[in-house]
Amino acid sequence: MRLRTLEDVFAYAEDVELRLDGAETQVRRPRAGRPGRRAFVSGKRRQNTIKTTTFSDGQGRMLLSGVVRPGRMHDQTALRTEGFAEQLRLHPSVMSQVDAGYAGLAKEFPRQVTAPPKKPKNDACDGDKRAWHEARRHQSSARICVEHTNAELRQWAPPRRFTGRREIYEETHLAIARLVSDRSAQRPTRRRTSTALILVRNGAC
Repeated sequence: MRLRTLEDVFAYAEDVELRLDGAETQVRRPRAGRPGRRAFVSGKRRQNTIKTTTFSDGQGRMLLSGVVRPGRMHDQTALRTEGFAEQLRLHPSVMSQVDAGYAGLAKEFPRQVTAPPKKPKNDACDGDKRAWHEARRHQSSARICVEHTNAELRQWAPPRRFTGRREIYEETHLAIARLVSDRSAQRPTRRRTSTALILVRNGAC
């Protein structure tokens, strides 16, 4: 089954927890004097880029990679323009793990979107700082699989640096994403070992 739209992803994600992450691909700079030239200048990378968003499950299998937007647009804004917030309202049971760039969505949908916790102030006690480090480590561990999914995309040359016309990048990206998705779907499901404590009754009692 291939998921082609954000609506398909949310319909599929009723039983899984989404992981999502943004990525930027360097593209050719528009000619001087062309309208909208600054739209591709990324404030993070200081380059002309195109931004995409990748969705995966907890096993790192790609569900969708798209939401293609100019590099100047913020990750969260790109998702909102695609209708991500509306899908969260329509599917209240869907959960997702995100990075700090989507903190606004986590604040608006605290029960559905999990972002890294805010760093405590410098004068906070050591207990609060240790709790923050542990919560951040746990959240990063839960969403590292989508980072690996983006790394699979970047094994192909175009998502690293696209030298063709920007107008055809979306078509190229989607074609590569389908290949990566098909390959990841063939991987067997990994069983996660539980770290929960189990009470064991002593047979001598």
